[in-house]
Amino acid sequence: MSERIKAVVLNEQDMQRIITRMAHEILEKNRGSKDLVLIGLWTRGAHLARRISEKIKEIEGAEVPTGYLDVTLYRDDFRTRLKQPSVEVTNIPFAIDGKNIVLIDDVLFTGRTVRAALDALMDFGRPAKIYLAVLVDRGHRELPIKANIVGKNVPTSIGEEVRVRMKEVDGQDAVVLVETESKP
Repeated sequence: MSERIKAVVLNEQDMQRIITRMAHEILEKNRGSKDLVLIGLWTRGAHLARRISEKIKEIEGAEVPTGYLDVTLYRDDFRTRLKQPSVEVTNIPFAIDGKNIVLIDDVLFTGRTVRAALDALMDFGRPAKIYLAVLVDRGHRELPIKANIVGKNVPTSIGEEVRVRMKEVDGQDAVVLVETESKP
């Protein structure tokens, strides 16, 4: 598989503005930070959750409990997709019972990762509410899942992918649209 960058969808400044807006939307939807917890999906969703948590602290002056979740073993396709699944550590060092959880991911595509995350969260307790916040919604849902908070909608074709790059993982902040091509 080779790939070609078709477009830079978001640069570093765009991402900073969107993270600030998402933090405000989360606080508005929750009516403040009371009973609010953030859980990012490993990998980039976890870093995004941490950044949103820091922004909420700047805005509200309150620390919001933040954790991260690896859903690899909860996916309905992990046995067929991956020969040797890479399982990361889940870190939710607080009770979620009765809390308003904001599940955070970088890209919403088919909805299967979110479904797996919902299954995984139920193993930790019974939250009052679960909201979904994503940096990019690219469409093509296979399950009836919709984000409550979207940083940017990026309509794509099936031959395209949205790649989120974050400094913590990739050394830069950007969102790019990539065209994938199968080699003959």
